[in-house]
Amino acid sequence: MQPHRGTLILTLGILSLVCCSPLGPFAWLLGNSDLKLMNTGQMDPMGRDTTNAGRICGIVGTVLLGLGCLLSMLYMGSIMALVGIAAAGGPQ
Repeated sequence: MQPHRGTLILTLGILSLVCCSPLGPFAWLLGNSDLKLMNTGQMDPMGRDTTNAGRICGIVGTVLLGLGCLLSMLYMGSIMALVGIAAAGGPQ
């Protein structure tokens, strides 16, 4: 039986919320794979709660990363539109 990686997954999930959003998908994927292994009896189930908490933090971190990217693209698009309007001589 493999040892669980709950502490690693929880650390990645928390870091994705606090300072490094790109770690969120890794915590999410590792958490999913470890929970599957726990369900089939191939991994130590003692870390199930820690693994699940890290997976949830990874999901939240991934959603926040996606929202941040979307808002950044909208911001840059609006700046480009304003620069284009100003370069064309303003509104007619």
